[in-house]
Amino acid sequence: MSTDTVTDVFEEHRPVLLGVAYRMLGRVADAEDVVQEAWLRWSGADRDDVREPRGYLVRITTRLAIDRLRQIKARHEAYVGPWLPEPYVTDFGDVVPDTAERAVLADSVSLAVLVVLESLSPLERAVFVLREAFAYPYADIAAMLEREEPAVRQLAGRARKHVEERRPRYEVDPVQRRDLTERFLAAAAEGDLEGLMSMLAPDVRLVGDSGGKSRAPLRVLETADHVGRFVVGAARKGVEDMTWRFVEVNGGPAVLVLSGGKPDSVFQVDIADGRIQSVYIVRNPDKLQSLSA
Repeated sequence: MSTDTVTDVFEEHRPVLLGVAYRMLGRVADAEDVVQEAWLRWSGADRDDVREPRGYLVRITTRLAIDRLRQIKARHEAYVGPWLPEPYVTDFGDVVPDTAERAVLADSVSLAVLVVLESLSPLERAVFVLREAFAYPYADIAAMLEREEPAVRQLAGRARKHVEERRPRYEVDPVQRRDLTERFLAAAAEGDLEGLMSMLAPDVRLVGDSGGKSRAPLRVLETADHVGRFVVGAARKGVEDMTWRFVEVNGGPAVLVLSGGKPDSVFQVDIADGRIQSVYIVRNPDKLQSLSA
């Protein structure tokens, strides 16, 4: 391959590689580091025997991500307050025209699912991501991870069962999520606690991630009363020179709050049966850097 061809092949598959790495690691910066390392290995490798570049690159990326995941586990254990994945800008509309496939990709990158994936072992997580998000055959996954296929099937079954038992139930209709988000923000801005609570499920949870670097609850808030009162109080205090806009992150609509034109927080909700089941607020400035552009 010429230098241009080597680069073009890698760039063609970069979105898939980044998607695999992010689902494995939950942080954009870590995922980008892994993809960069995959590029270095690809550019320096003997590619004469590579018949299927995408599979080869996914294998390298997955192994690097497993190694990185083992390294950063300790980082999560020392984290201040609740941990959420770094918001990841997604727009599957143009690159994934198939509605069913788009729904699968959106679900596999949702905050709710990624939080559950944190409790899997690195190998279980790799198998789950490759099988559930990217539909790789078990035989291919076994080859990538250098494991026997029966062992991979066992890992997949265990991971799938674990995720299904722990993931919250929610609906993915983006129009409904956006509408409820807009009404929720309006009620919060008006200090309308009663209106706010009418949108919240009785057992709603609010997860705020600040890493101890900005204001956010240092524990998960539960029940409509606690969540509603916190949101009204936070809205009353406000954000200096605040503006906001909708963005698509982690497969669904979210609100990017700006302070003086710089990212202050990302706010997203999950809904079921027409009510908000979960509220996610990411305020750790380290996790908002990729949204600065």
